[in-house]
Amino acid sequence: MINDTIEVVNQDENGIGEIRVKGPNVMLGYYEMPELTEEVLKDGWFYTGDLGCFDKKGILYITGRNKNMIVLRNGKKVFPEELETIVNRLELVEESMVFGMPDEKVKDDVKVSVKVVYNQEVAKEKYPDKSQEELYQIIWEQIKELNQSFPRYKHIQKLILTDEELIKTTTKKVKRQEEMKKILNKA
Repeated sequence: MINDTIEVVNQDENGIGEIRVKGPNVMLGYYEMPELTEEVLKDGWFYTGDLGCFDKKGILYITGRNKNMIVLRNGKKVFPEELETIVNRLELVEESMVFGMPDEKVKDDVKVSVKVVYNQEVAKEKYPDKSQEELYQIIWEQIKELNQSFPRYKHIQKLILTDEELIKTTTKKVKRQEEMKKILNKA
């Protein structure tokens, strides 16, 4: 525990765990939602659902969301937001969503996968004669290069390419569940 108002609990071997906070600024609960309030408020602590860790200087780093975390069959954890940040730096990528795609070959396992919305302006400017299939190959090669900088278990194994914007909330957060339904319906 670094201080008495914020903690990282249930840490894994890398020190990453759920962030919980306590103090007068924490809500009393969700309005008329006692079940949901019970899930997040325990003994005066608010369990944020965010995952993170403290460094040696006491600085808190948020690594992702508990509900988005991909747990592989071998117990390894992949934080989609971490990979999305890196994939989104690719010039042809407008936005992306990393997720666990059920593995057809291995029961109870998933393949780390990414859905990429390509940047149509960059594609027209830099690759004017390329089809969407050719853009797929360009982006896939770039992702394979990125994979070399990740531990093996974090390697992205599948790419879905689209020019259609990801489904978002009014606050511009990707609606992962709706995107997953869309992906699984097409699989």
